[in-house]
Amino acid sequence: MKLQQTFVVARPEDDVWAFFHDIPAVTACLPGAEYLGDKGDGVYAGKMSMKVGPFQASFDGEANVAYDDAARTVTMQGKGVDKKGASRGKMSMVCNLTHAEGGTGVAIDADVQLSGAIAQFGRTGIIHEIANVLIADFVRNVEARLPAGGGAATGDGVEADDDKGQGAVPPPAPRPVGGLKLLMLSLLGLVRGLFGRKG
Repeated sequence: MKLQQTFVVARPEDDVWAFFHDIPAVTACLPGAEYLGDKGDGVYAGKMSMKVGPFQASFDGEANVAYDDAARTVTMQGKGVDKKGASRGKMSMVCNLTHAEGGTGVAIDADVQLSGAIAQFGRTGIIHEIANVLIADFVRNVEARLPAGGGAATGDGVEADDDKGQGAVPPPAPRPVGGLKLLMLSLLGLVRGLFGRKG
């Protein structure tokens, strides 16, 4: 399953690129994600939790992250397992930063492979809808974490280049992606699937 996303972060490109090197801070901005540690050689451990209606999953896994500073590109290879629900996921992703009007343009090109109970959401197109929700929340959290006047924030929420010594407000503690919004997306995806089969 291919996922492509483009969005703009209303902050300077240099600040956003520096921020993307801070894995704990980036993880903290992604709803449902939890940073579990640096395993060395560009490999990081983490957890991703989600809840859509009665379906719940918590994926423990790791990702290999590489940076191309010249091209301002991040490459990631990740995998995770939900031990309780017997679901598995793998993802390869390329994220490219460019200058954009009003801030920094970010383009994401990902290939996702799902198996087990979660695979049903891939078939109904809900994964695409969930990705849209996550990206919107992620952008808001990044903009809240990076000061509008420039200067990146570190992983503990302390601004690196703030002369006043006051950091940006960190995003909320990790919690599963879920609630009414994703339940509605689930129902919407099922309806689309039914009409798709009838057509």
